[in-house]
Amino acid sequence: MGITGNANSQQPEEKIPWEEGVSLTWNDFKAKSPQNSKFKANTNTGITFSWGLKIEKGNETLTYEVNSFFFPKLSWAEQGSKDNHLLKHEQTHFDITELHARKLRKGLSEIELNQNVRKNLNDLYETIENERSLMQKEYDRQTNHSLNREAEVKWQKLVKEELFKLNSYRN
Repeated sequence: MGITGNANSQQPEEKIPWEEGVSLTWNDFKAKSPQNSKFKANTNTGITFSWGLKIEKGNETLTYEVNSFFFPKLSWAEQGSKDNHLLKHEQTHFDITELHARKLRKGLSEIELNQNVRKNLNDLYETIENERSLMQKEYDRQTNHSLNREAEVKWQKLVKEELFKLNSYRN
């Protein structure tokens, strides 16, 4: 017997998975920049997860897959603004998404299996998604969308350290 579930937002066809040691390039940003935007670039990322519950000989086992992605067709940059500093800022947005994918994997590894498993899994996903959204906004606020270079360095270091702490939960 098995139960399966998904928590995926609508996703465009093209997506780039987060990968250790691989960074975004400006060629990955394929959407057209909107007119009159007050920003120089936009990174669109997301987390997907799927799960299954197996019951064999009275023992329940949760299986799951969690991935973080960058969506090229929803991400853009103004032509005249493409420099390495801004690209690092956008990469950190992607890294924040991977950080939360790792938090989700950790949470899934610790979840109790009971009659409310579906609700518990969905609640965990929603909690992590909300935390991710808040962290993305706080990152932009504190770095003034990449203009505050001192804050930018602090955030890049923080995200790198947090990713390292959850290294055992990487794909």
